[in-house]
Amino acid sequence: MCEADGDTSVAITPDELKNEWETAGFNLETDAFLVETKDGRIVGFEEFFNEKDHAELQTDGYVHPDFKGLGVGTSLLRKIGGRALAEIPLAEPDLRVFIRSTMDNKDAEGHALHQAEGYSSIRYHWRMEIKLPEAPSAVTWPEGIELRPFVKDEHAIAVWQANNEAFRDHWGSHDASYEEFVHSRFDDPEFDPSLWVIAWDGDEIAGFSLNRFRMGIGWVRSLGVRRPWRKKGLGLAMLQHSFGEFYRLGNPTVGLGVDASNPTGATRLYQRAGMYIASEFVTYEKELRPGRNLK
Repeated sequence: MCEADGDTSVAITPDELKNEWETAGFNLETDAFLVETKDGRIVGFEEFFNEKDHAELQTDGYVHPDFKGLGVGTSLLRKIGGRALAEIPLAEPDLRVFIRSTMDNKDAEGHALHQAEGYSSIRYHWRMEIKLPEAPSAVTWPEGIELRPFVKDEHAIAVWQANNEAFRDHWGSHDASYEEFVHSRFDDPEFDPSLWVIAWDGDEIAGFSLNRFRMGIGWVRSLGVRRPWRKKGLGLAMLQHSFGEFYRLGNPTVGLGVDASNPTGATRLYQRAGMYIASEFVTYEKELRPGRNLK
């Protein structure tokens, strides 16, 4: 499906899928649905996730392009709808409960399917990219900032705390527990601590760029600056440093994902660094029960 949409860099690898299925609280018996032909060919699947407190729910589904137009996507999305309804009694009684689904914005059938099933588009996201023709110039760091190699046993908790703080302003973001952070970052099959850029100001983390290689390109998975160090050029410096490291390692193409309406100005920062929009994605939402939103 990613090939049909024209962006294979967002496809998930088998190891990433295995790690995703091993996330605490995810149960393959109840949270994944598969459609196959009588001879065993997989033509579609859909997954369900309890993102937060049984109130913020998520689904992710795919139908093989050869089998579109046969009702496979509709059947899967309705199956997920039933699974989501079963989650409502587990949420606090006054919480708003909703389910979200994100897809490539070029997926016309996906748009029509979600709209027909009562979903509304609420947010856009970009995959941005840069192709470096030559090594980037040397980085100028803000005064007092020092880069230090990431040492997991010494720095893991501090980076986890900094990551939570830096993303509290972001749409749909919630503080991750340390166990969730460990699973998503350190259990990631492509985790490479040598690619993590951690900027320190004395004994405090000022910012970070948690990088990795995926699908043949360099990938900035998380780039964040803590509030006291914002608007000092640190974000741009870490991004440019990451570009240089990927180039040095033989990967002149670097990508990242970003909320198109990011409130911290990240999209402008990335464009200033020379990145362009390679793909656009849209998030759909369906309210299952009205109520107060989670903080």
